[in-house]
Amino acid sequence: MDKKEIDKNDLKKKDIKVEENNISEDKKSETSLEDKVKELNDKLARAYAEIENQRRRFEREKEDALEYGAFAFAKEALNLIDNLERSKISLENDEKLKNTEALKKIFEHLKIINDDMVSIFSKNNIQLIKSLNEKLDPNLHQAMIEVEDNSKDPGTIVQEIQKGFTIKDRLLRPALVAVSKKSSKNDNEIKKGAVNKEKNTESN
Repeated sequence: MDKKEIDKNDLKKKDIKVEENNISEDKKSETSLEDKVKELNDKLARAYAEIENQRRRFEREKEDALEYGAFAFAKEALNLIDNLERSKISLENDEKLKNTEALKKIFEHLKIINDDMVSIFSKNNIQLIKSLNEKLDPNLHQAMIEVEDNSKDPGTIVQEIQKGFTIKDRLLRPALVAVSKKSSKNDNEIKKGAVNKEKNTESN
């Protein structure tokens, strides 16, 4: 084979290698571009998710701040209703005012004020807790005393000592109440009756 022909073959081989190298380089660059695009998409998705989380967190904190502010104000406002109730009790116990027309008129005015306040509270999602004749609910009521009452089931609320309120779905203040219990005298009588019955059965 001629030297020139050998040189030509070598050149052809070199050209083929160069072309192969260029093709592989192109493929590598294409792959790296795809990877970069994927990486950028991932970063964008993560950044968007982080922004969305921050937005939600901010909204929650804003709602909590507003709700807590309303909660604190509402709790303080309950003192007004308590003071009205105390005033009523004080006037009822005043011997000079008992059974007078003046006292009746005062009570009428106090009732109007109380009803207006309860109405304003209701419009602002502050609700009065039902207590009398209800079953004691530890989530809403706080039992202060037990009263013997055989006419009601044990744990029934028979007296409201202080009104309770909720705000939205939260307890603002529990109702302070008195609950019924079976009389101990009655229990003793039942026990005695059971003992006597056993004795009669044994004697028979």
